[in-house]
Amino acid sequence: MSGLLSVGTRALQANQVMLQTAGNNIANVNTPGYSRQSAVLQTTTGQFTGGGYIGKGVDIQTIQRNFSAFLTRQSALASATGAADSSRADKLKQLEGLFPGGTAGLGATINDMLNAFSDVANAPTDLTARTVALTRVDEAAKRMRSASQNLDDLQSGVAQELGQKVSNINSLAQSIAEINDKIARTQGSGQPPNDLLDQRDQLVRDLNQYVQTSSITASDGTVGIFLAGSQALVLGSTVSPVSIVKDDFGDPLKSKLAISRGGQVITLDENALGGGEVAGLLRFQNNDLVEGRNLLGRLTLAISTSMNNQHQLGLDLDGNAGGNLFTPTVFGAGNILKPSAPATLNTGTASLALSISDVTQFVASDYEMNFTSATAGTMTRRSDGVVTAFTSVPVTIDGLNLSIPSGSANPGDRFLLKPFSTTASNISAEFSAPRALAVASPVAGSLGTGNTGSMQLSSLLARSNPVALTPVVLTFTGANSYTRSDELPTANATTFAYTSGQVIEGTTPATNPLSQWSLTLQGVPKAGDTFTVQQQPAAFRNLNAGNASAMTGLRDVAMFDGSALSDGYASLIAQIGIRTQSANYSAEVSSSIAANLERDRTGVSGVNLDEEAAKLLQYQQAYQASAKMMQIAQGIFDTLIQTLR
Repeated sequence: MSGLLSVGTRALQANQVMLQTAGNNIANVNTPGYSRQSAVLQTTTGQFTGGGYIGKGVDIQTIQRNFSAFLTRQSALASATGAADSSRADKLKQLEGLFPGGTAGLGATINDMLNAFSDVANAPTDLTARTVALTRVDEAAKRMRSASQNLDDLQSGVAQELGQKVSNINSLAQSIAEINDKIARTQGSGQPPNDLLDQRDQLVRDLNQYVQTSSITASDGTVGIFLAGSQALVLGSTVSPVSIVKDDFGDPLKSKLAISRGGQVITLDENALGGGEVAGLLRFQNNDLVEGRNLLGRLTLAISTSMNNQHQLGLDLDGNAGGNLFTPTVFGAGNILKPSAPATLNTGTASLALSISDVTQFVASDYEMNFTSATAGTMTRRSDGVVTAFTSVPVTIDGLNLSIPSGSANPGDRFLLKPFSTTASNISAEFSAPRALAVASPVAGSLGTGNTGSMQLSSLLARSNPVALTPVVLTFTGANSYTRSDELPTANATTFAYTSGQVIEGTTPATNPLSQWSLTLQGVPKAGDTFTVQQQPAAFRNLNAGNASAMTGLRDVAMFDGSALSDGYASLIAQIGIRTQSANYSAEVSSSIAANLERDRTGVSGVNLDEEAAKLLQYQQAYQASAKMMQIAQGIFDTLIQTLR
């Protein structure tokens, strides 16, 4: 009797636990990170008798957590990659939105500015046309400053997000450490603390949304969490907090993730971070946003410099040489740009300076200069990794001259050069007086009155603004040759070849090598025909708008990677658009992979309500049968007692 009652009791208790486990699964169907649990039964060792072993019922062996370590890890890694790609893609969409196309874009403003000089060329003394041109210059400067300010605001927003996410990382790491401690304390029970394990796994998944981690399980049940491959974030119950720091050059526009351990701050390699929102934001800030700044800065610096240079070649209504149209983004003598940032570990005393050599050679990039000796080293273009070696300083790279105005470099010294990152932040129109607009050319040309050929003037451009220009007479000795009056003595003058449409420079090797003007003639001259280049006569100065035409002509100059100045903004938005499109595609692919892996994980660990409902009915019937068994045992016992009585 006691054996039957014991078997029934054990069965009743086992089925009650199974009912409770199924109910717990149903109750936690929407709990994040919960893994479906199953009661594992085992047969109680039977009692030996002469007739064999008699069963003694069932026991609960353990409550098993349905869990796949492989799928959980793969899902976390895919989720980290998807989070990095999505966060970067979202920010690139914002960056793309800062550079609209069409009439609302900066490109239309630049073209309107250049076209306004065409109106001035048609009416050089019209103060209204001049005022409109200056207004367009001011509008272009304002749009450039506005774009730069928008980039600053985006930079500030990214920095705030990074700070918040780093705080979340530290909070999650602390929570993992606390659960590690609780799990270690339960190891003596011999049974797995399923709920604590679920909580820790969910915290690790949450952590991987911010930064990709790897983990190693210790013998005491705790898990070590590592960043960038080998840097311990959590070891047992100890946490090494992370923070955002500047790079080696102290660049305020770039950040890195660092971890603090043992009083040391260890900077983590951005390329080793893998996935996570922090990694995605760092890539956007340190690469995509830098690219956007450099593209805008290159556009601003190239346009403002070329227009300033051209305007300085003209004369205003009062006969004065032109000045700057835009406030120059340079300071000091020699057209020196803002100095570079030395690395924090430099041992030399050198300070670098940049100056403009050729705006058409600009590449939208930062540069890193590494010295192998006092005057030799390499220049790395950070946008594409191209390395250029140099053996002496000054050196010219991509239209920029680099020099050492003071101090000297030691081997191993490094400098970060940022020629474009802030050029648009302070640009403005230099003046607003219409009379000061220098649209007249300082040089004039005239065909000889006795010419009999078909030669005509195509263009005459000033290369400098001479105070006094000695007239130069070109005398043609035939259809294909001419002599010049600035080649002395005249009796032994050199004969030059003439080709229709070919540029004739204002100086020859026998005189000053710096050209003062550039002349293009069309047609076929005859022997004795002449053409004279001279100083612009004061009487005709204000009727001439050659410099206005030259400024309008800047829009066709190949300035941005072979594209015309007027297409520079289109090139800018195209490059940002390509980055955005690529990032969107990567985000879609990685999000799809992460969703598939999470579905596989939940297929193992998730709760299926239909399955649990079926189990409830099964366990209910088993529970009722167990109770009936006990009822029968009780009845047999009562009958026996009554019989004995």
